[in-house]
Amino acid sequence: MFSPEGPSLRELAVQALSSVERGYDLLAPKFDHTPFRTPDSVLEAVASALARTGPFDDGLDLCCGTGAGIGVLARLCRRSATGIDFSAGMLAVARERVRPAGSRVAWVRADARALPFRSAFDLVVSFGAFGHFLPQEVPGLFAEVHSVLRPGGCFAFPVLAPPRPSSPAYWMLLGFDAVMRVRNAVWRPPFVMYYRAFRLADVRRELERAGFVVELQALEEFGRRSDGSPRVRMIVARRPLSSLSPRPEA
Repeated sequence: MFSPEGPSLRELAVQALSSVERGYDLLAPKFDHTPFRTPDSVLEAVASALARTGPFDDGLDLCCGTGAGIGVLARLCRRSATGIDFSAGMLAVARERVRPAGSRVAWVRADARALPFRSAFDLVVSFGAFGHFLPQEVPGLFAEVHSVLRPGGCFAFPVLAPPRPSSPAYWMLLGFDAVMRVRNAVWRPPFVMYYRAFRLADVRRELERAGFVVELQALEEFGRRSDGSPRVRMIVARRPLSSLSPRPEA
């Protein structure tokens, strides 16, 4: 799973026994050599799909990590691309390694649950970060994203189809989540990372409750399952143009 340049087993153990923020500070220098970094194939597919919707002026990569998604924003946004993360270590690596040409890039350290912007972006993207939010935190997170988008702006992110119970991946993820729950029950500080807590039906419902109009787009580059459903979808959640659009009650 890890290249020779990636973290050792000891380093991963130290990370896992830290808080989320401290763990990613420690992992940051080697993060791009782990399977946790979003594959370029996913980034390219999202960029291609969004290119048919744009262009955009200003973009935000939510929970940007080492900045893999900034390349997507730099291609799609005519004016600026901003990466935000609460790990100082991840941002330090991003500043050093990611310098896309032709786009003004900014890096901001902040918590995604309390974003320091309002109506500042036309596009918000996020890649692989939602497992770090407990289910009860998701409504507030989506409300924050809604507030930083300009009317007509969109929030886009890929979602993989869940593995079937007959597959080894299903049991591997189930086991990982179980281990994390035990770890957090007996060890402090908690490390929030649950792979099975972000379900498509729940996500769509919470986005709509936050005031978004939600569309699902198949990323056909990844093919379809035996039942015809896409292996990977992109959620495109739009903030309505009209400020008078009704917002569902909580």
